[in-house]
Amino acid sequence: MSCLLIYPPIVKPSEPPPGIAMLAGELKGGGVDCAVLDANIEGILHLIESRHSGSDTWTRRAKQALPNALKTVRKINASENPDKYRRAVSDINRILAVSAGSPNIRLSLSDYRDDTLSPLRSGDCVKSFEHPEINPFFSYFRERLPGLFESNEPSVIGISLNYLSQALTSFALMGYLRKVVPAAKIVVGGGLATSWMRSPAWRNPFRGIADIWVDGPGENPLLSLFGKDDKAYRSIPRYDGLAMRHYLSPGFILPYSASRGCYWRQCTFCPEKAEGNEYSSIPPKLVTKELQELVRDGSPVLIHFLDNAISPSLLEELALNPPGVPWYGFARITEHLADPAFCHDLKRSGCVMLKLGLESGSQEVLDALRKGVSLDMASRVLGNLRKAGIATYVYLLFGTPAETHEKARKTLDFTLLHRESIGFVNVALFNLPAWGEESASLESESFYDGDLMLYRNFSHPRGWNRPQVRSFIDREFKRHPEVASIIRRDPPFFSSNHAPFFCMQAILSEQS
Repeated sequence: MSCLLIYPPIVKPSEPPPGIAMLAGELKGGGVDCAVLDANIEGILHLIESRHSGSDTWTRRAKQALPNALKTVRKINASENPDKYRRAVSDINRILAVSAGSPNIRLSLSDYRDDTLSPLRSGDCVKSFEHPEINPFFSYFRERLPGLFESNEPSVIGISLNYLSQALTSFALMGYLRKVVPAAKIVVGGGLATSWMRSPAWRNPFRGIADIWVDGPGENPLLSLFGKDDKAYRSIPRYDGLAMRHYLSPGFILPYSASRGCYWRQCTFCPEKAEGNEYSSIPPKLVTKELQELVRDGSPVLIHFLDNAISPSLLEELALNPPGVPWYGFARITEHLADPAFCHDLKRSGCVMLKLGLESGSQEVLDALRKGVSLDMASRVLGNLRKAGIATYVYLLFGTPAETHEKARKTLDFTLLHRESIGFVNVALFNLPAWGEESASLESESFYDGDLMLYRNFSHPRGWNRPQVRSFIDREFKRHPEVASIIRRDPPFFSSNHAPFFCMQAILSEQS
């Protein structure tokens, strides 16, 4: 008996999928024969390298430039010429977009949208399952998968469904698998699958499509299918078997999770809290030990910590025992980072960028959201990180129930005041989780028809509704010249996944 784990398109193809790598490590550690397939990067490359339709000037030029564009995005020194990098990414994305083969399907390097089928409607997901041939990745499935089944047909096939951009293709993939390997047991897990299952309205509309839906971590359910019920070990992720040199990044990015859930878990309207996700973490010393082994075996140019927030204890451990290559990830704004000496220690450990969820420049809004952050602390943290040479990727959230137009302007003022310390900025419009204690207190309605929706529209208690918020973001915030200059730095499509490469050229030059 063997297992095949598949990561479907489309997700940003910048690094290998951590979920199936972790599961592969656990299964192989338990003595289960396991193979992995990143159908995301393989499927994207299949489309851009074999299906070049379109005869307009842009597409013809992009076709000619494609080989050099791929080289540019994969070169370590891509950030030396940001304009060349942006043009290369744009050309690759253009070829992918026209390869969809249907005017109803919109493909990009970071998204998949279908004007006729919605991943938020279970009926449309079923249609994608029943007619896999209409999916643009069907030709890839038909060419790639039979070869995997010739020598060793898997008894279990796991589908890692984490994002809405993967949903329709995941169901098309399951439809294809049912036809070519009907005896295989199909197991679906991942972030999106878990969110669907934890909805109070979940009734599993996909019976007969997948055999098992996994709620939460997947290692124990998969091990139990192979008679491995007692899991008294921990195995590191296994990235062997993946096309490591094919990812669209300037070198191999090693994704690594040191924890599950969020150690803070107090913010209002937090999906982690609404879904009941518990926090668990790997001991910091074991993290650095595992990273040393992964770095030795994989020779990454960058480590990407996937944690919702890297814990202060792990930051301290990384400062004492650097992993040996540059790294970045999400961190909470805490007193640790308000210490200038500690920030310099992080820089020496290889930290090139920290993602910070500031959310608002209004203390009233932060307090209402229970962020546990003061603006004074945030100012000190931003200044310390800048002086230490660590870039920041700051996340801002507009339209929360506690915000007003006046308070949104305070966020603009805070951004302008700290513009020299903000390397990149992510601007988002608040979405109300479809369930949870806080959500129940607001008058809400569906955005549109969809039984799989995770968020709802709501009537803002202060009249600061989505149209007004969008207008502020587009006409005031983003149009301010100083803010616009920060926004323009963001790498197109890849955003924070490539941002560190625009901050670490000196380090990479030393390594090469």
